[in-house]
Amino acid sequence: MDVEAAVAKARAAAQAIASTSGKASSSTGRAHIQAAAGSLEAALAELDMDHYDSTDDEAAADIDADGSASAAVMSRALGGRSAGIISDDPYMQQGGNSSDEDDDKGLYDLDSEEKDDYVIRDSDLLILAARSEDDVSTIEVWVYEEASTSTGGEANLYVHHDILLPAFPLSLAWMDIDPAGRQAYGNMVAVGSMDPEIEIWDLDVADQVEPACTLGGMDPAAAVAAAKAAKAAADASSKGTKKKAKQKAKKKAKAAEAQLRPGSHTDAVLGLSWNREYRNVLASASADNTVKVWDVAKQQCEHTLRHHTDKVQAVAWNPAESPVLLTGSFDKTACLVDMRTPSGAALLWGVSADVEALTWNPGSPTCFLVAAEDGLVTAFDARGGAGSSPLFRLAAHYKPTCAMSFNPTAPGLLATVSTDKMAKLWDVSSNKPTLLTSQDPKLGAIFAAAFCSDVPYLLGMAGAKGTVGVWDVRNSSAVASKYPDLLKDVVQPPV
Repeated sequence: MDVEAAVAKARAAAQAIASTSGKASSSTGRAHIQAAAGSLEAALAELDMDHYDSTDDEAAADIDADGSASAAVMSRALGGRSAGIISDDPYMQQGGNSSDEDDDKGLYDLDSEEKDDYVIRDSDLLILAARSEDDVSTIEVWVYEEASTSTGGEANLYVHHDILLPAFPLSLAWMDIDPAGRQAYGNMVAVGSMDPEIEIWDLDVADQVEPACTLGGMDPAAAVAAAKAAKAAADASSKGTKKKAKQKAKKKAKAAEAQLRPGSHTDAVLGLSWNREYRNVLASASADNTVKVWDVAKQQCEHTLRHHTDKVQAVAWNPAESPVLLTGSFDKTACLVDMRTPSGAALLWGVSADVEALTWNPGSPTCFLVAAEDGLVTAFDARGGAGSSPLFRLAAHYKPTCAMSFNPTAPGLLATVSTDKMAKLWDVSSNKPTLLTSQDPKLGAIFAAAFCSDVPYLLGMAGAKGTVGVWDVRNSSAVASKYPDLLKDVVQPPV
């Protein structure tokens, strides 16, 4: 059935209901039926079915012509291999009924060729990026195919699928634990946003409408209570109740709105870090000045740390000593906490400006780097104790250094990116930073970057232009001469 036929059928049904109901009902009933028919017409007008077949490009052109198009993008990127097939949301009905449109088909109803488009192979490299444009926020799962004979000698980068988010995303952390316990290993992403909650989404499910679980946030029962209290306040105001009664009702409404799940953050979640050794553990940093450590399997907060005095921007678990957590804040400090003794005093180091990003040096796991809003990158050795002198200071960028990433196989090879639109590669192996190369990847202000753990010569980046980029660092002669092992091709898994 085509769209015009479906609309005509709906209109005929509405008229038939109005006609038959009118014979057996009062004038009030007929008025309700007429109102319902009018509502249907209004709904159809809002759907604008006459322009149903317009393409997204055409719609974008209309927006641009009006001068009202604007895109604000916040991105986070991670590299890694995965395998499997994207399946339908188990809570959605399978199948496409009688429609021949591809959009109405369940994935299990597709033929083998169509289904092949949804398969993620062992040879595919994935990049996660959170994107916000206008009022729409999504997680995009990008696939990067390295240049080969099958790709015509050129690399291929495209969005495989995306997930619609309810709030503006600020941070991502990939994890392999299924919070529902349905499988030993999953393919999940934790998302921090402007809301005081952390949503965990299953990346292997297409067209899902709800996260696998939510850590913190508003208690649903409290939300209902808040609605009732707000209604009571409105009723009290409309009935001219005494001023004291109005104030009491408003206080109840405010108290109900403030009720969150136990252990929840009370403000935006700015940073996340998953513990690869203790797979059920997730750390979060928030604008409420706290750091929280969550048990994802239990879906509850285990510890709340209050050692910062301003918004906490970043958190990072130590790659060698898994219970050790590094935190960075707008109070211009980086702190070290051993979660084996969470009540103990945090070790503190001061930096030059608000902390933007943190990273541990995998080649020297007692050393960590702190990137600040003024573009300065400062390195410390935790063995020196709190407040110890830095190993070095590096003026990496003239604008905020938003992200850093150490190469997993080339000791001392550090990537930094910034809102100055530049990506840079440094040799910091001797604690005397040397710039090897830099480039403008044409992504706009760059918010995130990470080396791929499986193919270490690839650096994934995401920026303000609403897209991601991949830099093959082997193309730099300075990098190739300093790290010849990076020139070796990675052995691809069998397809």
